[in-house]
Amino acid sequence: MLSFEEVEHELNIWGWPHDTWDLVVGNTTLAFNPKTLILTWITMLLVILFVVAATRGMDMRRPRGAQNIMEMMWEFIRGLVNDNMNPKIGLALLPIVITYFIFILFANLIGLVPTLSSPTADYNTTFGLALCTFILIYIFGIRYKGLGYFKHYLKPFVFFLPITIIEDLAKPVTLTFRLYGNIYAGEVLIAVLLGMLGGWIHVFGGFIASVVWLAFSIFVGCIQAFIFTMLSIAYVGQAVSDEH
Repeated sequence: MLSFEEVEHELNIWGWPHDTWDLVVGNTTLAFNPKTLILTWITMLLVILFVVAATRGMDMRRPRGAQNIMEMMWEFIRGLVNDNMNPKIGLALLPIVITYFIFILFANLIGLVPTLSSPTADYNTTFGLALCTFILIYIFGIRYKGLGYFKHYLKPFVFFLPITIIEDLAKPVTLTFRLYGNIYAGEVLIAVLLGMLGGWIHVFGGFIASVVWLAFSIFVGCIQAFIFTMLSIAYVGQAVSDEH
């Protein structure tokens, strides 16, 4: 039986570099995972191609192919937004969260392609997405409530302030590790299955183990994209609601 590191080495047919790309800014060194960066770029390209295919030559009377899928996603996410906030306010948020959903879905599922992995299996990617949600909460809260948005830190009593701050800071943390943990765990499980295959690991670049876990991985990938998007909508909805 092969170890997790040995499986990763055997499946590295693309020659992913093991060292990080370092960027020195003043006295700070930023380290980037080249594999995550490249796969993120590939995911963004796939999202662009999908959206172009869905919107090019649109026919409102007879939608077909990718247009049908795009319209179903749009209507589904719009329903979630309208359920959580005023539709007029949600109109500004809708393009952002539909982009969230499509990108995260593609990022989760690209890891099912033999020899590739999901960008969302790297907590740096999920933290970046969660940080965007965290910033959106304050942007929408201040935009529609002004400085009065910060009154919720003093409710119901001023000594609840530390608890409210911790609650707000916990939002990006939980978003980060919920998505990362589920996607990374799925990839580790596939690697374990491959390790049990031993000498058969090279067969179709790990295709056998991927197919064994394929159905459940697709389900998890879709559910996690939905949960991240739903929670982002709910958090922004709380920020703009009158009861917040």
